[in-house]
Amino acid sequence: MRILIITAGSRGDVAPYTGLGRRLRDAGHHVTVAAHPSFQALVAGCGLDHRPMPGDPQQLIRDWARATSREETRALTRAYADGLADGVAQAVAAGADLLLTASGPAPLSRTAGEAFGVPVLGTYLVPALATGRFPLPNAHSTDDLGTEGNLAAGRDVLRRAEAVFAGAVTALRTRLDLPAESPASADVRPVFHGFSPKVVPRPEDWPSWAHVTGYWWPARPDGWHPPAELADFLQAGPPPVFIGFGSMAVGQGERLSELVAAAVKRAGVRAVVQAGWAEVSGRGADVLAVGDVPHDWLFPRTAAVVHHAGAGTTAAGLRAGVPAVPVPVMADQPFWAARLCGLGVAPRSIPFQDLTAETLGDAITACVSEPSHHRRAAELARAIAAEDGSAPLLAHIASRGAA
Repeated sequence: MRILIITAGSRGDVAPYTGLGRRLRDAGHHVTVAAHPSFQALVAGCGLDHRPMPGDPQQLIRDWARATSREETRALTRAYADGLADGVAQAVAAGADLLLTASGPAPLSRTAGEAFGVPVLGTYLVPALATGRFPLPNAHSTDDLGTEGNLAAGRDVLRRAEAVFAGAVTALRTRLDLPAESPASADVRPVFHGFSPKVVPRPEDWPSWAHVTGYWWPARPDGWHPPAELADFLQAGPPPVFIGFGSMAVGQGERLSELVAAAVKRAGVRAVVQAGWAEVSGRGADVLAVGDVPHDWLFPRTAAVVHHAGAGTTAAGLRAGVPAVPVPVMADQPFWAARLCGLGVAPRSIPFQDLTAETLGDAITACVSEPSHHRRAAELARAIAAEDGSAPLLAHIASRGAA
């Protein structure tokens, strides 16, 4: 089959689909990933085809930070959504037998699939169906609000998510000569959630077509080797702490570089600092700054991981069996940060706005010195290693092909 994976956002919204795409490719399918142009090298480096999706999420975050009013922020978001709508339509028009969509662009994928007669499956990296078990990621609170409160919070999250693309979907339906209202049968189903049931157990009140499969691990680019400077640094002393904020904190590199250096000194550890979109630099003899390094290679060589608690980085830390210090910034990150604490692999969560050299240094100390965090992280890593998150989806697609 010609399978088109549609995703949008930062690297963490793209990388897991490279691993899923490779598994599909190895099963005999032709796999293309529709993602922003900045991820063309990542996708191609993993042996998959790429179709460009308009938009630059890094620039969008910068523009959001500079916006002087809520209306300006909304206008920026509308323009981004309109561009994605064009990209999704063009990517699907170029040919596909099956669409796999991330949760963000799902309304656009659903619309394009309806227009071109291509079935759509949900392949979501975060819980995306309301449940009484917990508030969904992006809810206004991560606290358990009780069954009815959790359901209400989840429905609010879904309404807000649909609203982001509502105008773009309406315009796209007009352009593609579709009826103004989408039929209920056009809802994306089934949905496969690419995270471990050991991390977020499948809620019993979800419909039967909603699955929790296990993680889809990012593929390592063909021919990748660690930089010599990094390999030498790792060999020169005890395992360092990893510190990275991923696609967050754009434009705050100077402040974060100083803060991280002071926190590392306070905790008395060595550190590998990932520059990320914030462009954090390494300062001091015991700190090394790196660019993009596959987390599956680096994290097992560390004593702990400090990160923004994005879904992909959270998963990589759990896979490596090392404890964490989550520093959530926005979106689904507070949800994953709360899960890390609830699972016993993190001493505490530090909201990004509360981050100081003192709070970070003390949290690192607590993280690396408490044996229970290491023990629980190792237990979870063993359980996650036994899962094959791609297998249920591959089996479902194989059954469609057989039918």
